[in-house]
Amino acid sequence: MVEQADVVAEIGLLIYPDCQLSAVYGLTDLFRIASQWAPQQTVHPRMIRVSHWQIAEDDVVCTWDSHPGRPNRLGYVLAPPSIIMPAQMQPMPVAARWMANKHKEGATIGSICAGAFVLAETGLIDGRRATTHWAFSHELAKRYPKIDLAAEQMVIDDGDIMTAGGILAWTDLGLTLVEKLMGVGTMLATARFLLVDPPRRDQDIYKAFVPKFDHGDTAILGVQHHIHAQAAEAHDIPELADRAGLADRTFLRRFVKATGLRPTEYLQQVRVMKARDALETTSLSVEQISWDVGYSDVTAFRRVFQRIAGLTPTQYRQRFGPRADESLVKPKTKNSD
Repeated sequence: MVEQADVVAEIGLLIYPDCQLSAVYGLTDLFRIASQWAPQQTVHPRMIRVSHWQIAEDDVVCTWDSHPGRPNRLGYVLAPPSIIMPAQMQPMPVAARWMANKHKEGATIGSICAGAFVLAETGLIDGRRATTHWAFSHELAKRYPKIDLAAEQMVIDDGDIMTAGGILAWTDLGLTLVEKLMGVGTMLATARFLLVDPPRRDQDIYKAFVPKFDHGDTAILGVQHHIHAQAAEAHDIPELADRAGLADRTFLRRFVKATGLRPTEYLQQVRVMKARDALETTSLSVEQISWDVGYSDVTAFRRVFQRIAGLTPTQYRQRFGPRADESLVKPKTKNSD
């Protein structure tokens, strides 16, 4: 069955000194269970490939593979938690360089708990929103002050970068990836089998934007990374084409071919993705969120958000927002949204 299965993605788990091996093997088992519980298994088997990678002197090498004998093509790379305090964690330039290179090749990179310190060494989360264990947040902010730290969040999915907070948040991040790669039905089946809660509420009606990073066009990939990191800025075709080193028409053609979207549509999807995260996890007003993600006209923001998400921002918050903070969210009025 393994050789005939459709491998939907390969997830590489980084084994670094003093990392939490239970998270590595737990994620390995979670992805295997997800593959076995896929609803369409009897017709077209679908599986997640998992590989383990370990630092070996000046390189990072594969030490285990669920699908050996095939060339590795990592779609996701995750740094697991550490079992020692961050102050005792040694610098890991080899691992950081390897993760950065995989990101350049199109992989989504991520971390769990103190694995954020390894991820931070890449420099790729400078200016990006990320989370870690609440007990380590001050140390991470002190060491890497350019990170937009949101330590109160369990999982932050920013498209090409994913971070999870607690030491056991590998279940949340793992299930989030299962949903992305195999659908909400498989995610819920996996969660029920493991007797753990799904990472989000009402997953059956939540449709996430899943950007394509594995298309192999490095010029377009660099532009995508720029858009995700600077989503609130204005981006026109000439500026993006110049960043890619391409003529305008060539850039537009290659961008659509690689991503399936025009640059304006792609930017809207990224902004709405970030707005969804803010509505789910904060009590910021719709107006503030609109401004933060790049819309000075809140009416235009509401229109774009509803077209993409299927709900107004207020309706979305009422359905997916933090229940503990309901008193902080303004009740819907006749004129809201």
